[in-house]
Amino acid sequence: MIDELKQKLQAEVERLNHEINFVLPKEIERARAHGDLRENSEFKAALERQQFVTSRLSHLRLRLSKLSGVRESDIPRDRVGFGSRVTVQDLDTKKKETYALTLGEFIEGDDDPDELPVSMASPLGKSLLGTKVGQAVTIALPMGKRRLKVVELETVHDLAEKRG
Repeated sequence: MIDELKQKLQAEVERLNHEINFVLPKEIERARAHGDLRENSEFKAALERQQFVTSRLSHLRLRLSKLSGVRESDIPRDRVGFGSRVTVQDLDTKKKETYALTLGEFIEGDDDPDELPVSMASPLGKSLLGTKVGQAVTIALPMGKRRLKVVELETVHDLAEKRG
């Protein structure tokens, strides 16, 4: 699973590198040829896209560097950790929710409608890390405290076995 995520991120890095090094310079040059740059919407759009792509590349490279330090063998098989899909039940409302623990952002193509991506750095992610099935946690959130009980857990290892 970690290798798949690395490949997905690397593919996006390569696509964006191509865009910033080949596609956007041509678009900017083509827009410059139209004359007055102050009122040239094509030129402004190309520069904005260039800024976005540069920012996105920087973000992806940071995520790849974080992922390079993660080894599947270091992720516990019986506790919530990176890549886990965990189902919790709110002890007050009895409502169940399923979360997928990530390093940060939601990756396109991972959109399972039944699970919500949660960063391990978020208050919810931090509270769930290291918990086992049957264990309850209390999370202090801006909207108040939530009491959750882990009712189901699929670790990155379980998910890899399902796929393979």
